[in-house]
Amino acid sequence: MRLPLTILLASLIASPVLADSHGNDFVHSRKFKGQVYVMYQTHMSLYTFANDEVGKSNCYDTCAQNWPPALLDDGTALGENYSLIQRTDGTMQAAFRGQPLYLYIGDENVGDTNGDRVANLWVLARP
Repeated sequence: MRLPLTILLASLIASPVLADSHGNDFVHSRKFKGQVYVMYQTHMSLYTFANDEVGKSNCYDTCAQNWPPALLDDGTALGENYSLIQRTDGTMQAAFRGQPLYLYIGDENVGDTNGDRVANLWVLARP
C-alpha cells in the first residue's frame, strides 16, 4: 500500500481543504471537516484496534484484509508520538503512541471515518 513519491506529492498539493498538520508526509494528524484525527500518506483515516498491544499488532489474515496495516519502509523518519513496529511478516507498520495504525476498507474517500467504533474494537486514531 505504498505510494510513489510523485503520487504522494500530487495528493498533498491537491488537498487544500486539509490544514493544521502535525507529524510528517507519511503519517500525520490533520483537521478535516471540523475534526482532528490521524491520517495516512493518502490522507485516509487511520484507526487503532482494541485487541492490539503497545508495539504489537494482533490483526492478521482476514482482519488485515478488512483493516490493512499502515505500512511504511523501515527507517522512515516519523514525527513525535509516531513510530514503526515490526509485523510478524517483517513489514513495518506505523504506530501512534505505540498503538499500531490501520486503514479501513469501508473508507472510500478522504474524510471518511466509517471504521470508527466498529464492533466496539476499532477507534479513529486521534492526537
